[in-house]
Amino acid sequence: SAFACGSARSMAGGADAGRRADAQPRVVESAGAPETEAVAAEVAARLRPGDVVLLSGDVGAGKTTFVRGAVRALGHPGRVTSPTFTIVNRYEGGRVPVSHLDLYRLGEHGLDAEDPALLADELGPDRIAFVEWPEAAGSAPLGPVAVRVTIRHRGGDRRTLEIADG
Repeated sequence: SAFACGSARSMAGGADAGRRADAQPRVVESAGAPETEAVAAEVAARLRPGDVVLLSGDVGAGKTTFVRGAVRALGHPGRVTSPTFTIVNRYEGGRVPVSHLDLYRLGEHGLDAEDPALLADELGPDRIAFVEWPEAAGSAPLGPVAVRVTIRHRGGDRRTLEIADG
């Protein structure tokens, strides 16, 4: 399976979803941060420069934990933190540059109230971008979406991750 992962348990999805937008979403149960990061690493292995990953979920659902697993799998050894207050964190030096965007603080007007070029460098063809709170982008294009991830709390450290291609 494209998203097979150590101890995380897959609940749905085909044998290999590939990169087809019409593939069934994968649903994976995670017992904690290490499993969430491992699932993210599997997703990251399929990403290419120019890809955009959209992450949705409530505050504290584990979006940044997912990004941390992916960024580490892409070769960045340092700290990976939430860009809630800075909007963007960049990670260079791995196999491909990564931008981690958190659009939460853009509020209800989102990018519609901002210069659309604001994020152009972060969504370029030479890097992979992870975008938390993509709904805040409004009508602004976020680039070629490769993967959509929705994370839901299931009590304690448990999470359900729904992973869909483009």
